[in-house]
Amino acid sequence: MSENKGFELGTIGALSLSVVSSVSIVICNKALISSLGFTFATTLTSWHLLVTFCSLHVALWMKLFEHKPFDAKAVMGFGILNGISIGLLNLSLGFNSVGFYQMTKLAIIPCTVLLETLFFRKKFSRSIQLSLSILLMGVGIATVTDLQLNALGSILSVLAVITTCIAQIMTNTIQKKFKVSSTQLLYQTCPYQALTLFISGPFLDWFLTNQNVFAFKYTLQVLVFIVLSCLISVSVNFSTFLVIGKTSPVTYQVLGHLKTCLVLAFGYVLLHDPFSWRNIIGILIALVGMVLYSYYCTREGQQKTSEASAQSSLQAKEGEADPLINIENETGILTDAAVPMAPVWSSNKDLHA
Repeated sequence: MSENKGFELGTIGALSLSVVSSVSIVICNKALISSLGFTFATTLTSWHLLVTFCSLHVALWMKLFEHKPFDAKAVMGFGILNGISIGLLNLSLGFNSVGFYQMTKLAIIPCTVLLETLFFRKKFSRSIQLSLSILLMGVGIATVTDLQLNALGSILSVLAVITTCIAQIMTNTIQKKFKVSSTQLLYQTCPYQALTLFISGPFLDWFLTNQNVFAFKYTLQVLVFIVLSCLISVSVNFSTFLVIGKTSPVTYQVLGHLKTCLVLAFGYVLLHDPFSWRNIIGILIALVGMVLYSYYCTREGQQKTSEASAQSSLQAKEGEADPLINIENETGILTDAAVPMAPVWSSNKDLHA
């Protein structure tokens, strides 16, 4: 019971950290890109990952977590795929209208549900599907304005959605398959993500903005915001892996839409961005969907826990009632229960922290 409570507290902490850090970095990057004219998003992301890796390396040196190497091919493939998905999302934004880009982000949840249903036999109840539909409708009303289509932009959007879904599903499955914590996985994959974007970033940014990142005039104010953005990104990257590892890729996407609603609200309050009744109604509908999703997930989780405990107690009772075990115990034959066992220590503390 106490272990479940600890897991729930850890999950709530991870969700809170993800929301606070993501909203903070969006506001910081918005000031950097819109106000200061630093439009090199892909290159900036590569710097984020580089700083994250350096921070984790210092944490490893301080023995704050244990390095746990595993399948090198899986690490490399996963890291490069993550880098590609980020690049494709930026290209999708560059070749599509803002409205179509928002639709691309909305498509990630149904695509993730479809992939998990087809390849992992995961079942989503009608209640969960309904709450997700309400959420997506609300976010769509709040954020989608114009839908200008073009062939290249549509292809890039489809590729961005598929690679993002696969990368987020892999984040969850790799942690469970290889029994590594979010910190251990992030530490090993960060160099490949950073290298992929570090090489491709300047070219992508030049292609999208027609500006050279190396020729940009770096004032003190720009440098301060870049450093601040990189420092916040450590928390963003860590919380992303933590949330997906503790919950699921779908829950992470739901959380992402909550961040979108908060960013819209903060943009109106702090930066005086235009805000209409359509934004307000959309955000309220999205919040209803999020509340329903949280409620149904919690209820179904409690049902599974109670069913598992009931099944284990039933098996224990059947074992006690088995006459063969009683006869063997009386005749001096040692069963597994009679053999003294060495204590088994959990080596996966980070996942249940």
